[in-house]
Amino acid sequence: MRIAFRLAAVVLAFVILLIDTLSTVEGAVAVLYVMVVLLAARTYRRVDIVWASIGCAALTLLAYVDSHGFNHVGAQTIRAAVSLSAIGGTALLALQHQYATNKLAAQARLLNLSHDMIFVRDNAGFITFWNRSAEEVYGWSSREAVGRVADDLLGTRYPEQRSSIEAALLSTGRWEGMLEQRTKAGATLFVESRWVVQCDHLKRPVEVMETHTDVTDRKVAYAALVASERRFRRMFDASRIGVVQESWSALRAELVALNLLDGDALRTYLASHPEFVGRARTLVNIVDVNPALLTMLHRDPTVPFDALESVDDMLSEGDRTFSSALISFARGDTFLEGETEMVRADGSRFPVLFTITYPTVDDADGTVLVFVVDNTERKQAQSALLASQAELAHATRVATLGELTASIAHEVNQPLMAVVTSGEAGMRWLKRPVPDLHEVETAMGRIISEGRRASEIVKRIRAFLMKAPTQRDVLSSAALIDEAIRLVEYECSREQVMLRLDIEPGLPAIVGDRIQLQQVLVNLMVNACQAMAGQTAARVLSIQARRASVSSLVISVRDTGPGIAAENLDRLFDPFFTTKQQGMGMGLAICRTTAQAHGGELSIVNSPGGGASFQLTLAVLPDGVDQS
Repeated sequence: MRIAFRLAAVVLAFVILLIDTLSTVEGAVAVLYVMVVLLAARTYRRVDIVWASIGCAALTLLAYVDSHGFNHVGAQTIRAAVSLSAIGGTALLALQHQYATNKLAAQARLLNLSHDMIFVRDNAGFITFWNRSAEEVYGWSSREAVGRVADDLLGTRYPEQRSSIEAALLSTGRWEGMLEQRTKAGATLFVESRWVVQCDHLKRPVEVMETHTDVTDRKVAYAALVASERRFRRMFDASRIGVVQESWSALRAELVALNLLDGDALRTYLASHPEFVGRARTLVNIVDVNPALLTMLHRDPTVPFDALESVDDMLSEGDRTFSSALISFARGDTFLEGETEMVRADGSRFPVLFTITYPTVDDADGTVLVFVVDNTERKQAQSALLASQAELAHATRVATLGELTASIAHEVNQPLMAVVTSGEAGMRWLKRPVPDLHEVETAMGRIISEGRRASEIVKRIRAFLMKAPTQRDVLSSAALIDEAIRLVEYECSREQVMLRLDIEPGLPAIVGDRIQLQQVLVNLMVNACQAMAGQTAARVLSIQARRASVSSLVISVRDTGPGIAAENLDRLFDPFFTTKQQGMGMGLAICRTTAQAHGGELSIVNSPGGGASFQLTLAVLPDGVDQS
């Protein structure tokens, strides 16, 4: 294209030279060289304009000298001077225009490099410039957009009256605000808009440059954030679970200053500086609490919680969980669950279950959420349940002793009969002509011994029947089994059950309630005897006790009866399930509950050779612990 303009300029210059030298036209023909300069200017090269103007001036002078010589001065000279002035003036204007054009082109290139959408419009709103980002975002090319009214093209919606915005723009020369626009595809955009007015030399507004930044994603994200905050606040206020929002930033700073932001290091430090826990409680500030928590604390939900400055105001003095919370926080755990007591406004305490959710390392504000559930009713229900279980266990023991009436009668009758026999013998020795005092003394000794034996039997039965609180004593495993066997010994004899004992010597002691554990063993042995009742095959009750591991022992109660039906194995320990016509179905359920309360387990398997085998697993005292 540049070559075409150059050739055209050369040809036109040659044609004008011929006309100027060969024609008889009286006039400033050389003025036509201005067209040559203008053609050269279309190449947009400064050197082309300069050489075109120099060449045209030289041709003008050449034609003048050829036609008039050097000695002739007249109208032709003036016309030549006018032509040279026109050529020079045109060249200067062309150079100035080229400079302005290049400057505008450079500015346009810079505007096209911007990631913002930029366009220029005149006073009537018609678009005169449309940058590349505007093409990409809005969808209209520069050719499609230029000449269109901006508001009509973009469907712009303003936050206030358009006239008010224009008035502010003309008053200050600029305006900023948020606009809603649409693209060629019909999508809605939210843009941050900045307007600047360009004025002429008389300070009259000529054009307005609008710069738009697409903030649609930011607007959507902000709207989602606001909606999320509203949902959180709604859940926070409406939840029936107490929620505390706390700031642990000050505590984190303190731990960092002491180089204790490590679980093991903090645990060691707390062992030698227990007073730090109290200081740490005061460093945890309460940011917000929901109405449910204020209700738990017996505070008016409508009154601000300014009085609650730190968690120290809510936790009881005897709380032992905050040190664990500190270590968990330093260790970087995400949450901690536990149980503690909180203090109401009147100073009373109440039990709670809590869950603490800790902030991540990237969470700069150090916000901690604590969820609190009032545990008072649960504690009361648990106490009532334990009381009911104790009542039911007592009733079961009474029923068990009812089944062992014959055995109890036999147990008591034996020492009483021995007392009577020894008394009669003593009387006979006294009635002799010469009383044998030595034999009388021996008889009296037997009476005392048997009387004490009867007393021990009565004590054992009374203890078994007693409704006493649970005791935790160190018990001899072998003695516990022996005492239980004595209660069912006559029952076994009456049912013709052979009793076999296999007690491993040196069994470790256990910790538990003597009566409750006796009840488990007695119940299992009575059930075994009843399971074998009426069968013609050998009736054998095997009691085996052995150490199962370093921390436990196992007592097995095995019979040679028919065993447990496969369909009943999974239901055998369910409350109120029984295979006996007169049974309550609570014996084995209570036995398993008792075993679990002692940190053990009760299970059952059908023996390969026939019969059922109950396995009672109990925790033992560690070796080296005083068993006295």
